[in-house]
Amino acid sequence: MESTFDILKSRGFIEQVTDEEALKGILAKPTICYIGFDPTAATLHVGSLVPIMALMHMQKGGHRPIVLVGGGTGLIGDPSGKTKTREILTREKVEENALEIKKQFTRYLDFSDEKALLLNNADWLCTLGYIDFLRDIGCHFSVNRMLTAESYRARLETGLNFIEFNYMLLQAYDFLHLNKHYNCPVQMGGNDQWGNIVAGIDLIRRVEGRETFGMTFPLIITASGSKMGKTEEGAIWLDEKATSPYDYYQFWINVEDADVVRFLKLFTFLPLEEIESAAPLQGSELNSVKSVLAFEATTITHGAEKALEAWKAATSTFGFRGLEDHLFPSSAIPRDAAGDDLSGMPSSTVEQGLLEKGISAFELFTSVGLCSSRSEARRLISQKGGYVNGEPVNSFDEVINLSHLKDGRIILRSGKKKYHRIMVK
Repeated sequence: MESTFDILKSRGFIEQVTDEEALKGILAKPTICYIGFDPTAATLHVGSLVPIMALMHMQKGGHRPIVLVGGGTGLIGDPSGKTKTREILTREKVEENALEIKKQFTRYLDFSDEKALLLNNADWLCTLGYIDFLRDIGCHFSVNRMLTAESYRARLETGLNFIEFNYMLLQAYDFLHLNKHYNCPVQMGGNDQWGNIVAGIDLIRRVEGRETFGMTFPLIITASGSKMGKTEEGAIWLDEKATSPYDYYQFWINVEDADVVRFLKLFTFLPLEEIESAAPLQGSELNSVKSVLAFEATTITHGAEKALEAWKAATSTFGFRGLEDHLFPSSAIPRDAAGDDLSGMPSSTVEQGLLEKGISAFELFTSVGLCSSRSEARRLISQKGGYVNGEPVNSFDEVINLSHLKDGRIILRSGKKKYHRIMVK
């Protein structure tokens, strides 16, 4: 049987490990691992999916993952990967965010019968005595060595404040606490956490005399060089209140061609041999492969029912059907045609009288939320980025009325990706 380490490596999860052979030995039998997530917002975004998927693979492999919500470290702010100081959140806001993130994780991991644990480091960090912490923990850290860590070194030119400088000590203490109280020997995280993970391993060796291990994942950069999940419209969130299942699906359907196979490996559980079969495809042939990626990724985050709604809406609109049936037999994507189901598309209902009278295109685009303001709507339409039923709007004050109804609806589009369905009552 393939080990969890081999699965993670073959699917592209592993960037660095502290001792590969020893770690492979540890993961050859059930063990405990953890990843920390600071509650800087009420929801995580797709940039957190690589560590989340890694935890899911660990649990599938018989290991027990610990999700550590940083209710304590979130009060400080991790300087890793940042060019300026993070906004300092109030204790109440951090606690509120932590509760929301806890709920979010129940969609990804099975916490029944302690198959996984969900902890909050505020439970031990917020009760630490400062003098005791400096004496018992701070004495094991060399300032000179800390300054060589990439997360600190990159910030020295722009400014690193003292509160951020303490972050490494707190994360190292988390690992020490989890090792002592939960027998956790493995910490994982994004590659920007390498210095913090190594610091925790060194602290445990000094204080407890135990060997522990670290593993980091690549920070996902798309083929065009942008950060994973950063779009013109903003971050893609994992909570449907922030990003609807349809928009989430559309994010995956619109990934760059060069990223499709890599993202199938990272963000789905489809067999590698099926994924590799799509590697030679190019151009329009990849459209149906992207629909598989979008369906599988949306199922993992939002469930099969909402993924199906989004798939039906997208297939009705775009018609991406074909190769997925024989390339991906393991996918749960429906084999029948989607028909004309647009229920998953963001929608609004308007009074019939409004369309009888007629409404300017820029006002309609603004009222349904495709544009944040009338000036933005005017600019969009003037730049030929606004569409009604697939046809470009010629002028921002073009009147939209009952003549635009097709099968009882009007489909608006902003740019290449954002759609909205209007129905009449």
